[in-house]
Amino acid sequence: MTTKRYGLVAVCLLLAGLLLMAAFGSGNSSATPSYGASDPAQLAGAAPSPAGAYGGYGDASPSAAAGNGKPGGQLAVRVDDKLGPVLTDGQGFTLYRFDKDTAKPPTSNCAGTCATTWPPVINDANTMAGTGIDPGKLGEITRADGTRQLTVGGWPAYRYAQDTAPGDTKGQGVGGTWNALAPDGSKAKAAGATAPASTAPATAMPQPSQSASGVQLSVMMHPQLGPIMVDANGRTLYHFAKDTAWPMRSNCVGDCLKTWTPAPPVDPRKIKGVDPKLIGKMQRPDGTWQLSINCTPAYTYTGDQGYGDALGNGLANGAWTAINPQGKPAGK
Repeated sequence: MTTKRYGLVAVCLLLAGLLLMAAFGSGNSSATPSYGASDPAQLAGAAPSPAGAYGGYGDASPSAAAGNGKPGGQLAVRVDDKLGPVLTDGQGFTLYRFDKDTAKPPTSNCAGTCATTWPPVINDANTMAGTGIDPGKLGEITRADGTRQLTVGGWPAYRYAQDTAPGDTKGQGVGGTWNALAPDGSKAKAAGATAPASTAPATAMPQPSQSASGVQLSVMMHPQLGPIMVDANGRTLYHFAKDTAWPMRSNCVGDCLKTWTPAPPVDPRKIKGVDPKLIGKMQRPDGTWQLSINCTPAYTYTGDQGYGDALGNGLANGAWTAINPQGKPAGK
């Protein structure tokens, strides 16, 4: 009888121990979800909050922004209808500056989810100043994640994630702290604002002397590119590498036409310095006619401000090129 009683006590103690261990295990598993919900490492991967889109810093973890930046490429200047001259990257996308950053010393205060909405422009070996940009204005800072961010006039440069096509300026004025970059690093100025004396409206393009004589296409000497073709108003003519010659076809459509205007046909008898055999025309899908040079469609660039400007040369990683008198890419 005594032996059975001790055996029963042992069994009870064993069961009590098992229940106690289960209770501790249950307590630990229930604590894990409540801690994980506030774990910063998990929140770092969350979707950007509205605060990030409007200039808030979002998650300050440097790793959250890693890989978001895009290379600058060959920088260019585009004249926006409302903002005047704005700086663009090699793909034609608008570049921006942030009021909460500083230029002296150059410092970025946009990290984490902020840098997801506003990807830093990466300064790599292919980043360079295009026509109309002072190379001395370009610099860089090293971000917390080790990437090198381009600065313009000391201001860190960014793109805006909501700009989906070259020429978009959807980031202008966001949160009252984001502004398109002018070529010197200042804020792009709205139309009618005071601008440098050297900046003229696109509509005020000087007329070359041959325009009055009826010449519709001629050649001018560009200081960097050498001889290039220009239209009757002195606007540089361009080819697009994505167009085709055989069959002749334009692949600049939709939003592309906001930046690149199909050049109208010319009378081959009213050209100067160019072989008339190179000059032709093609009909676009909408029924309009476009000038062709050397069996390839020709365009003008809306960012060119004055006679002989060639600010579009080299844009989109070299896809757009001014045209030499032989109908080939200028400067090569």
